[in-house]
Amino acid sequence: MIKPLSKLARLILGDAQADRVVPPTGFTARLTVFASATMAFLAVFALALSLATGRLADRWGEALAKSATIRISAPVDQMDAQILAVTEILATTPGVKEARPLSEDEQRALLEPWFGPDLPLDRLPIPRLVEVIEDDEGIDADGLRARLAGEAPGAILDDHARWREPLVKSATRLRSLGWIAIALITTLAGVVITLAASAALAANEQVIRVLRLIGARDSYIARAFVRRYTLRAFGGAAVGTVLGMLALFLPPAAGPEGGFLTGLGLQGLEWLWPLLIPPFAALVAFFATRHAALSTLQEKR
Repeated sequence: MIKPLSKLARLILGDAQADRVVPPTGFTARLTVFASATMAFLAVFALALSLATGRLADRWGEALAKSATIRISAPVDQMDAQILAVTEILATTPGVKEARPLSEDEQRALLEPWFGPDLPLDRLPIPRLVEVIEDDEGIDADGLRARLAGEAPGAILDDHARWREPLVKSATRLRSLGWIAIALITTLAGVVITLAASAALAANEQVIRVLRLIGARDSYIARAFVRRYTLRAFGGAAVGTVLGMLALFLPPAAGPEGGFLTGLGLQGLEWLWPLLIPPFAALVAFFATRHAALSTLQEKR
């Protein structure tokens, strides 16, 4: 346990002589910090997208799985009798927790986004809807359809399966895209840091040659590059993570119709997940720089 801690201490504290090999400023330094900050900023949004779509998939699946709708189409003089028959059937159906016909005002509110507020329900042959809330056991949809066909021919059961499955599938795919985006961002960050470290090594070829002449090993030279670029990646990623979290914490105001978009964020303990991005970026920078440094030094022997 002491040896890994001593290596970590050397990585953080560094070596004043070895640090002179790596330019403290310049194009490669700015590129590393900027790339790390940008990648961390994007990673915060990809992480938030993945977590939020996971919540949406669970919410939509649970909400639609526990509800159903019965649509009743019948002549006006038979509508009340059909509603009464459906209500009696549901009262004796196992798995039904609650059932009630929707009022005209409720149906008008459902249709208003498509047909406007002045829809004359009393003069249009619009089916009546009965809302069904299921208990934990759920209903036997096929059995209920058979009973409705025999006792209330104008009633059709919609268990929302054709709505639920595409919604949940789309949310699940969107969540997968978020994780794929994080993987691509991580790969791109590693590539950029590798290129920056290789460019710094090439720019300091004369200094490296002198260090070798006085007995410096490649591991000693590589350690200086690994330390500098790891800390630069960590600092840049920390800045990008903070900016990304602030952008998620301060979304633009939206009304009830924007509820879907305003839900695409972080909630509760999910705010701790972005804090893992800076150390993960430092880990990626560590291995990318170490590989680039050792490979480049080996080629220049």
